[in-house]
Amino acid sequence: MRAIEIQKTGGPAVLQLVERPRPELTGPDDILVRLMAAGVNPVDTKIRTNGALLPAGFPMVPGCDGAGVVEAVGADVTRFKPGDEVWFCHGGLGGPVGNYAEYICLDNQLAQAKPHALGFAEAAAAPLVLLTAWEALSDRAGLAADQTVLIHAGAGGVGHVAIQLARLAGARVCTTVSGPEKADFAHALGAEYCINYREEDLVHAVMEWTGGRGVDVALDTVGPACFRRTIPAMAAYGNLVTILDPGPDLDLKEARVRNLRLSLELMLTPQLRDLPRAQAHQGEILRRCGKLIDNGELKIHVSQTFPLAAAAQAHQLLEAGHVTGKLALTID
Repeated sequence: MRAIEIQKTGGPAVLQLVERPRPELTGPDDILVRLMAAGVNPVDTKIRTNGALLPAGFPMVPGCDGAGVVEAVGADVTRFKPGDEVWFCHGGLGGPVGNYAEYICLDNQLAQAKPHALGFAEAAAAPLVLLTAWEALSDRAGLAADQTVLIHAGAGGVGHVAIQLARLAGARVCTTVSGPEKADFAHALGAEYCINYREEDLVHAVMEWTGGRGVDVALDTVGPACFRRTIPAMAAYGNLVTILDPGPDLDLKEARVRNLRLSLELMLTPQLRDLPRAQAHQGEILRRCGKLIDNGELKIHVSQTFPLAAAAQAHQLLEAGHVTGKLALTID
């Protein structure tokens, strides 16, 4: 089968199109999926640059998100049959299991039926960001109706679904964007207020929007400097969640005075630490998100697709910054 392989760390050029053996069913609970598309995520570029996250290491096939058609099933599989369409987040962290390829073999419990309303590119682009946003807002922050929420980078991959999930929970949402076009995009998703971070002071804008109270919940998808700037924009007893390392030498005096709950979110933990209950929980999240998508309540925006052989171009675009929504690879 064709696959993208990384043999050493480096820039996008280390993504090489190669021929690899097609994976085979190895257990009674496995399914073999013919991949139709793979999501492209920032974690893919970080692994390419910094190294694999699992001991299997290099050479490895990248790609955490996939969507495709079940080709074969193990003897004990009853949830799926050949021809079923599925989506999932599995693989891409080290070794030969990843979604930048024509086939992948995985435990059937890790996959869910693909939403009917999504094409394969949108379905492949969705799982990682949906799981990240849901876990951050619901599991970490305990988001409730009528709360105010600040979502950083609302036009990005995680941000654009986080806005929608927060609105579906009954919250009021403000978000940061880089310009008018992305503000229009975020407003269309349900953001009530957009802050142009290039021109406006974050804390001043948030305090104006909340009448001086600060936001109940904030989701940082940008990094350490953004995390630090958000602390004084929080309401007392608020929840601040980051999906990135907040960095060293944090001064948390103001966070302590405000009695903030600070949370870290990494949706890869169940795979990295082999936690079956957590993996089952993520499967339930995807199932619930699939229903929202098929009901027309949740949308996935893919701004551009690339053929498998052009994975390096997708990485270049993603690393250049300011992609709206998600990118995906299509696999013929």
